[in-house]
Amino acid sequence: MEHEPLHPPISQKIHWQLDLSFRHFNYTTPLIESIRGNGASSVVKPMPAAFVGAPMESSKASFITKMVLLDAAKAAVAPFERVKLLMQNQNDIIKSGRLPKPYNGIFHCFATTIRHEGIFSLWRGYPVMAIGDVFSMVIRYNIFEYATTREDIRWTSMRVLELNCVAFFATQLLVHPFLYAGTRMATDVKITGNSGQRQFNGITDVYRKTLKSYGIVGLYRGFNITLVELAMLGALSTGLSLWKQYYSYILQNDYLSRVMVEFGFDICGKMATYSMDTVSRRMMMTWGGVKYKSTLHAIAQIWKTEGVKTFYNGAGAEILLCAAYTGTVMLVIYVADVIRAATEKGSDDGRSALGFTARWKDPRGK
Repeated sequence: MEHEPLHPPISQKIHWQLDLSFRHFNYTTPLIESIRGNGASSVVKPMPAAFVGAPMESSKASFITKMVLLDAAKAAVAPFERVKLLMQNQNDIIKSGRLPKPYNGIFHCFATTIRHEGIFSLWRGYPVMAIGDVFSMVIRYNIFEYATTREDIRWTSMRVLELNCVAFFATQLLVHPFLYAGTRMATDVKITGNSGQRQFNGITDVYRKTLKSYGIVGLYRGFNITLVELAMLGALSTGLSLWKQYYSYILQNDYLSRVMVEFGFDICGKMATYSMDTVSRRMMMTWGGVKYKSTLHAIAQIWKTEGVKTFYNGAGAEILLCAAYTGTVMLVIYVADVIRAATEKGSDDGRSALGFTARWKDPRGK
């Protein structure tokens, strides 16, 4: 549009990716973003039509800004992530003798963890997950930045999908060891009455003990079911994207309602695949509990010995995590737009952050 600003605000660049929890590592695909109808980031030279809506930035500076803002939001909600992991894996932690009895609920888990380990322990495991998250974003950014420089390739939607599949697999292959280490650190509770002894002394100790006992394969326990989980999440996002876009268009003047619609759809997708995440996390618990031989063996053992309900342990904490992340992202976006509006004061393109309204495409083509 001729009257639109050359550089869209940060809130448009983030594309309202509320489903960027730690376990997903920015799985949302460029094709899904294109179907959602989100505005494309500004670029110096024309971008192939198939890439419109892809999560790319016009410069490394704007990419770094986006990455810092998202990681700041995730750092703020990291305690909810650890509580979710503790409740999700509490049965294996009990089998290892590190937890005397199950948690009675989310708040009991919070209170117990703070009482035995201190409040800062709620961020245990977050640093290594953040490192993996940064690597994920950098890898995807460079892959798609390289793709846009290939002017000899005609980028159709199918080729973009193929490129995204390659980027998706490569990213998961490289970051899964970080996800594994973060999970092991987060679920490593202190043994009560034993001078606060832990199983791992740090990230390096996690890798050292895993490689010594199981080799490189040990770092990829749960990898297969994680791929299935993320692929299903992507398929669900694709299937629901038109509905989300439709409701977002109807509620384009209601900022809060748009966020709640996005939050509701994302929760539906996560709950639909939550049992897969549980199986993946339980397979990572290689010490003290059951030594699962494969994904099917893990599913059968959990189902047989603990019941179907176990697959959804910690689901309430996951919902709180998503809600807290949504609120944090809203705050970050508001502050970022206020700062941007202040720096652009007096410019013809400047807009008040309080009056900012995102442009939504009518899914019916009107």
